[in-house]
Amino acid sequence: PYVGKSSLFRVFSGTVTSDAHLVNATTGATERISNPHYQIGKEAVATKAVVAGDIASVTKLETVGTGDTLTSPEHRVALPKFALPSPLYFAAITPQAQADLDKMGAALARIAEEDPSLHVSRSEHTGETILAAFGESHVQISLERIRRKFGANLKADVPQVAYRETIRKKVQAHGRHKRQTGGHGQFGDVHVEFEPLARGSGFVFEDRVVGGRVPRNFIPSVEKGLAEAIGHGLLAGYPVVDMKAALFDGSYHQVDSSDEAFRMAARLAYQEGYAKAEPVLLEPIIKLAITIPDAFTGDVIGDISGKRGHVLGMNAAAESGMTTVEVEVPEAEVQRYATDLRSITQGRGVFTRAFVRYQEVPGNVQEKLVAQAAAKKG
Repeated sequence: PYVGKSSLFRVFSGTVTSDAHLVNATTGATERISNPHYQIGKEAVATKAVVAGDIASVTKLETVGTGDTLTSPEHRVALPKFALPSPLYFAAITPQAQADLDKMGAALARIAEEDPSLHVSRSEHTGETILAAFGESHVQISLERIRRKFGANLKADVPQVAYRETIRKKVQAHGRHKRQTGGHGQFGDVHVEFEPLARGSGFVFEDRVVGGRVPRNFIPSVEKGLAEAIGHGLLAGYPVVDMKAALFDGSYHQVDSSDEAFRMAARLAYQEGYAKAEPVLLEPIIKLAITIPDAFTGDVIGDISGKRGHVLGMNAAAESGMTTVEVEVPEAEVQRYATDLRSITQGRGVFTRAFVRYQEVPGNVQEKLVAQAAAKKG
């Protein structure tokens, strides 16, 4: 029969009795230990007390997570939490049907609660649901557990790379939105200068209008139109970053001008200016610190070179026979690096990773990505 969430616990000192009230040292909440059991195979054997050194299970612990310490209210103590290595394999999780989508969020949350080495997140760049694990097998086993326990059929794919677009050249552009229909028409007219910025600057809007050429109440609409437009770059559809847009001139109609007209005019100026400003694609670069047996150093460096990466340095530990190689490499080339490194080093290599910066993609790679984006649009 279904008894709710069951928690396994180990007693480090003292004795835990049925109906004992203990404090969660992590949250401060009080929990009641109701009817503890020893798990013997599939059978749950009830016990009145669990002594030091024993492992037992209990249900209905509302605030307890993996690694929490339950302690007596009179002698509060928290054991150090065990440290897990960071997951290095990332998969984009999607449902196979609408019925699976309805179950997906809760199922992933439950499976991550049961297995603290799993991490579930939503990519702020692509909107994908990302499951981080130790390897491909770890992901597949977790999805099979979800299928059996929750009836949700999920699939794992390679996550999208969070490419960005930017410009190389300062340009000026004109956007005029004019439409005449029955009654009031629509009129908005803007001149905008687009300028590249340093990496990491994001998008900056500047108002340089003087003399009321564009009324003050319409300038926020110009900024809004530009901010909306840069969410979809014209090169391959990726967001535009590291660009300044300066509104320096324009005109308006006393009757026909409106917020919507100036918003549309700003988008037209963006379309004209972006095409002239030498747009380029940017890709995320990550740093890997790869620790491997000395015998595999050459193979690992050769593999990284083939992935458009370069070596920053090496540190050999003679006493252990291990070498740590630090490299920078495009994220797109190492999305399955946990699997690649395991294959190269016969499972004896480990690595850590960290985002470093965005940089321009090579011309041949940009051509390929632009062609892929065009093919998707049909």
